[in-house]
Amino acid sequence: MSPGRRPPEVSAVIFDLGNVLVFHDNAKLFREVSGLFGTTPESLRSKLEGSGLWERVNRGELKGDALRLALAERVGGRVPDADAFVRAWTCHFELNPPMIRLAESLVGRVRLVLLSNTHDLHVGFLRPQLPVLERFDGLVLSCEVGLVKPERAIYERALAAAGVPATKAVFFDDLEPYVEAARAAGLHAHVFRDAREAAAQLQALGLPHLVDADGEP
Repeated sequence: MSPGRRPPEVSAVIFDLGNVLVFHDNAKLFREVSGLFGTTPESLRSKLEGSGLWERVNRGELKGDALRLALAERVGGRVPDADAFVRAWTCHFELNPPMIRLAESLVGRVRLVLLSNTHDLHVGFLRPQLPVLERFDGLVLSCEVGLVKPERAIYERALAAAGVPATKAVFFDDLEPYVEAARAAGLHAHVFRDAREAAAQLQALGLPHLVDADGEP
């Protein structure tokens, strides 16, 4: 540690996936998937969000092709080709390179954990594009653990993966309710907006400066 630099307040950084390490355009998702089922984006959204189906997706109760079949039954339209469904279901992601570089700069300096409400097909699509995840200390994925944010138990899983108490971890998520739940569990937590702000927030917690003003390492 450099002379005069205070020790970091945190020894683990926990990142959300969607709209943190990768962006997701849900309007595009519903547009593409609804077309396969011969319905509208609004109708598909209501079927997913208003019936508890979306939560079942996140809890891992409709893994793989089970989701396509469940949607066909719920929507009542045609049953799309399995490969076409996977392409549509994963069409809405875009990598966030500055944030990925920030995560890479943290490898070996702190414990790193991913904490995400997600579906296994999304994980399978994104993981090869995010090799930095192979260097994380833990991946806590809702579809694997059967828990979802903002349930306290999923934050406890993330802390167990990090191997630190809540007061030594910081969490970044794009959704305020999930950030508030993390704070209620004792973690430092911030609503994620961009890599530059996240780097400044990490620096405020005593971690070394990791990226420059443009979000570059």
